[in-house]
Amino acid sequence: MDSDTLLARITDYANRPNPYPLYAELREAGPVVRQAAGSYLVGTYHEIAALLHDPRMSVDPRIRGETTHKPPFLRLDDPEHHRLRTLAMRPFGPPHSPGRVDAMRGEIDQLTEELMEPFQAGRQIDIVDDFAYPLPVTVICRLLGVPREDEPLFREWSDAIVASADVRPEEDSTERDEAGDQARSEMGRYLVDLAEKRRGKPSDDLLSAFANEPDPARRLTQEELAETAVLLLIAGHETTVNLITNGVLTLLRQPEHLDQLRREPDLLPRAVEELLRYEPPVHMRERIPLADIDVAGTTIPEGTSVVLALASGNRDPKRFHEPDRFDPTRPDNQHLGFGSGIHLCYGAPLARIEAQAALGALIPHLGTARLVQDPPPYRQNAMLRGPRHLPIHL
Repeated sequence: MDSDTLLARITDYANRPNPYPLYAELREAGPVVRQAAGSYLVGTYHEIAALLHDPRMSVDPRIRGETTHKPPFLRLDDPEHHRLRTLAMRPFGPPHSPGRVDAMRGEIDQLTEELMEPFQAGRQIDIVDDFAYPLPVTVICRLLGVPREDEPLFREWSDAIVASADVRPEEDSTERDEAGDQARSEMGRYLVDLAEKRRGKPSDDLLSAFANEPDPARRLTQEELAETAVLLLIAGHETTVNLITNGVLTLLRQPEHLDQLRREPDLLPRAVEELLRYEPPVHMRERIPLADIDVAGTTIPEGTSVVLALASGNRDPKRFHEPDRFDPTRPDNQHLGFGSGIHLCYGAPLARIEAQAALGALIPHLGTARLVQDPPPYRQNAMLRGPRHLPIHL
C-alpha cells in the first residue's frame, strides 16, 4: 500500500489494537512521509526528538485559523506558554511546591487499596471502569479540590474534550469540535466558580492556591484559570488511565514478566518507564512549522500539519535495542512517552507515582487472572490510544 495513506491507516479504528506494523512501515518509508491530504508524518526517534526541541515548530492552532479563542498553555508557544506553565506549576511542583506530589503517595496508596476491595477470585472486573479510570480522576479532583460528589460530572466532559483533540485525517470534525468546546466551557465555568468560593478562604488545594495568589503579577485571569484547571484535569487523568490499562494488558500477555515483577518489585519503576516506551499513552503530537523547515532532506512547508508519531519513535531500532520486545530491565530508556522539549508533560511525576502504585497493587492479583477478550475494545481516539474496557477474570 502507498505510504501517503499511512496516517489514514494508523488512525483507522480497525488498526487500533495493533498500529505497530504501520509504524514500522512508516520508518521504512523514510523519516518524513508526505500524506495524500497534505500533512507530513514523522516516525523516527532522532527526527521526532529534534522537532520537539525546535522553536520553529508551533503548537498554536490559531496560526491556521482553527480557533479564535486563546487555547490552554499546552497549545501555546513561548513566551506565553512559559508564563502560563510557570504560573500553573507554582502550586503543583518544584521549585515552589516541591513536596506536593510526593505528599500524595500515602493517599494514592490508600485509594488504590480501596479500589482493590472488590478484586476477589472468581469475579470478573473491568480494569478501566473499576480501577484505571477512578484512581487518577479521584487523585486529580482531590488535588484541584473538586468535591467527591461532583467527580462523575467530569467523565462526560472529558470524553467530549478528548474526542475533539483527536487526529483524524479527511474527516469533518466540526460537530466533534463544537461538542468539545461546549464541554470545555462548561467544565471551565464549574472550576472557576469553585475557585471563587475559595477566594479569601484558602484551603490546601490547587484551585485555592490559584484563587488566593497574593502577587497580582502572578495571578491567572478567570479565562486562564478556567483553561489551566481544565487542562490539569484532562491531562491529569486521561493519559494515566491508558498507562495503567496498557500496563495490565502487556503483563497479562507476557506472564514471564508478570512473574518477574512479582518476584522483584523493586523493578517496578523501570517497568513503568518501559511501558511508557513500549505502549505509550500518547501516540501522536501535531506541530505547525513557522517557516519552511528541512528534515532529513525533505522540505516541510510553513503552515502545514506535521504529525510526530511518538509511538513509532519509541520503537525505532536505530535508538532502542530490540524495540519490539518489552524489557522491564531496559537501560538508557530515554523514551518519548511524555514528549520532550518545552512541552514535556508536566504531570509526569504524578503519573509515574500513580502507575507504580496501581501496578504494584494489581500485580499480586494478576497471577491467575485471564483476559476475557484479546484484543479488548479500544477507545476511538488514535492519539490517546488505550483500551476502552479491559475485562479480566480473576
